[in-house]
Amino acid sequence: MSVLEFIDTPICPSALSPSHSDNQILHTENETKSAAQTFATSDELVDQVIAQVGKNIVIGVPLAIGKPIAFINALYQRAKADPSISLRIETGITLEKPIGKSTLEKNFLGPFVEREFANVPEIDYICGLRKGDMPSNICVNEFFFKAGSFLNSTQQLNYTSTNYTHAVRDLLDKGVNVVAQIVAKRVINGVTTYSLCSNSDLALDFIPEMDRLKAEGVPMAIVGEVNSNMPFMRNHAEVADSEFDFILDGNLNEKHEDYALFAAPNASISQEDHMIGLYSSTLIKDGGTLQVGIGSLSSALTYSTMLRHQNNPVYQQVLHDLKVEEKFPLSCVIGETGTFEEGLYGCSELMVDGFMHLFKAGILKREVFEDLTIQTLLNEKKITPKVTISTLLTLLEHNAISSVLNSDDVDYLKRIGVFKSSVHYHNGLLNITDSSYLGNLKNEEALQWITKHCLNSALCGGVVMHGAFFIGPKDFYEALNTMTDAEHDQFCMTSVNYVNELYDHFLGSQQLKQAQRKHARFINSAMMVTLNGSVISDALENGQVVSGVGGQYNFVAQAHQLPGARSILKLRSCCVRGGKLQSNILFNYGHTTIPRHLRDTVITEYGIADLRSKSDHVVYTELIKIADSRFQQELLEKAKAAGKVAKDYQIPAEFCNNTPEAIALVYNKYTAQDFFGPFPFGCSFTEEELKLGKALKSLKNKTATRKGKAQCLWQALSAPKPTAAIEPLLKRIGMNEPNNLQDRITKRLLTAELSK
Repeated sequence: MSVLEFIDTPICPSALSPSHSDNQILHTENETKSAAQTFATSDELVDQVIAQVGKNIVIGVPLAIGKPIAFINALYQRAKADPSISLRIETGITLEKPIGKSTLEKNFLGPFVEREFANVPEIDYICGLRKGDMPSNICVNEFFFKAGSFLNSTQQLNYTSTNYTHAVRDLLDKGVNVVAQIVAKRVINGVTTYSLCSNSDLALDFIPEMDRLKAEGVPMAIVGEVNSNMPFMRNHAEVADSEFDFILDGNLNEKHEDYALFAAPNASISQEDHMIGLYSSTLIKDGGTLQVGIGSLSSALTYSTMLRHQNNPVYQQVLHDLKVEEKFPLSCVIGETGTFEEGLYGCSELMVDGFMHLFKAGILKREVFEDLTIQTLLNEKKITPKVTISTLLTLLEHNAISSVLNSDDVDYLKRIGVFKSSVHYHNGLLNITDSSYLGNLKNEEALQWITKHCLNSALCGGVVMHGAFFIGPKDFYEALNTMTDAEHDQFCMTSVNYVNELYDHFLGSQQLKQAQRKHARFINSAMMVTLNGSVISDALENGQVVSGVGGQYNFVAQAHQLPGARSILKLRSCCVRGGKLQSNILFNYGHTTIPRHLRDTVITEYGIADLRSKSDHVVYTELIKIADSRFQQELLEKAKAAGKVAKDYQIPAEFCNNTPEAIALVYNKYTAQDFFGPFPFGCSFTEEELKLGKALKSLKNKTATRKGKAQCLWQALSAPKPTAAIEPLLKRIGMNEPNNLQDRITKRLLTAELSK
């Protein structure tokens, strides 16, 4: 049975809890669809797409690395050369190689980009946007910006605010008539299938909708672009070649080489990030469900979760030093701090490399199943993934099978892995090789025969991860590409509507999702939080969009819908804005991403604020207690003035030393023992680049204000001459032989910073 056959099936638990074997590939209900037409060159494909849908093209392409760059560039260039073509590109997270703004940044990034992004092509439309030469017949709309990439840009006009789960609906409403993405290809026994690989997120819901529109006579085209560097993901992501209208496969040309995937280098994890990750890790229950985002805060959480499992004595000592249990009892109420015996299940729109690290560490190992009965019995600990005769009898007890097995029972038992695939039913008998017996589960001799001949060793079809799209560093892609078949079967890239929502979906019912997602922890990042519990994650109060809501709202809502689930929003307590240190915990703010009535758990480097079910006085004071102490009194005074905190309230003494220096006392103790390093999962920068990057970042922060610039210039006047150790660093960044006064000053500034 194929995945998409469930689309027109009446909604009921049994129909919405399918099980799929390795060779069950996604087809629509129309099995007469012909195989995709394949092209070797992008120009030929563009010709065919225009012939099919006309010159008014509205194309949807996926987030991040799923964009079919060869095809979209060819289409862009065709529209640029032919004004009679109207091209509107609907997408999100357009990735760009870093280029830097200042001369110093450009000199620093040049060799790094050349090395780390070799053979990664530019996306022409983003180059056009940056250069300001986008033709009037071409428009780019995005529903999620790469964070901060379009602040104060005219692209703010073309942002669409929507939940990730509404993207297919919105794009269809906008008249999308072409959908295109990168795919991976494989041929087994002459049968070609494609994997939606990094972006099954929207495609699984787009395909049936576009097929429906085609049947109504609307010209549509579904396009795949083959890239052999893309990991071939299976399960829901593997589709038949007939699901596409057109395929671009440059490998049909001799000496063709597929371009490299955009790989996001590991970000440095700061002291503050590590503390936030540590506190977050205490709220994760063994046997639970985990969703996380991307970036250094996510990496910090992964690190502390692994430390908890792999070196629990050290982990416990850190918690003791920070007085976590005493100051933040929520960690004992909803969390745990022991090792992961049952393990975690990942259910995250974005599958980041952290999940692979957790998998290899033996933490991401709790399998979930597409059969509701099996999942429920596992949750109740009435069965385990290991198959015994008790498994069979428990299924009988819960009316999943008959006492005298019939053909349907045997098929079911084979599908879920209780019976071996070689077991057959014929004329009332169970048959395997040359032996047969009655399938009577009330007969002791029959049970002995079944135990000896029919039982499998373990349930099949279990997965440890459901994701909708992925992006990560190079070693993440390599890990996905080199997984064994058995490991691949445990990772399921699927629809974003399956992951981000609880509603019935053709890939699984609400009952099934709820059963799978026990003790869920939805852990995401925010920019700011107000004292009433409102969270700001995607935009500024002047309307400028930083990124997008994506799936954050969905996960917060799920946390309030699922029994035992929690939403955890992480943020650094303060940041430098306009050259001035400011608190990220604010009294109020003119924009909201997550409204206050959905407030739950907030974490900064200073601890955990438990906001769920609390009165406003408690919410305000809980957040003040995890603010930086340099801003606590101001926040408290505003809260008291507004009548939201009792006039006689005082911040408890144990929360009045929230400073970077206080954290450093504990943090440095463990960094000296090689824990909590800045790059625990590898670093793409050379030692020279790390030193230069640190100096450049420091200079940028110090010179953000006029006063800071003046102080730096004064220090530069007395800067020592570059030492032999500093000279190579200056040469690396092109400042060893300055050509003008500005460069000479820059050299002095950099020398002073590098000398510290």
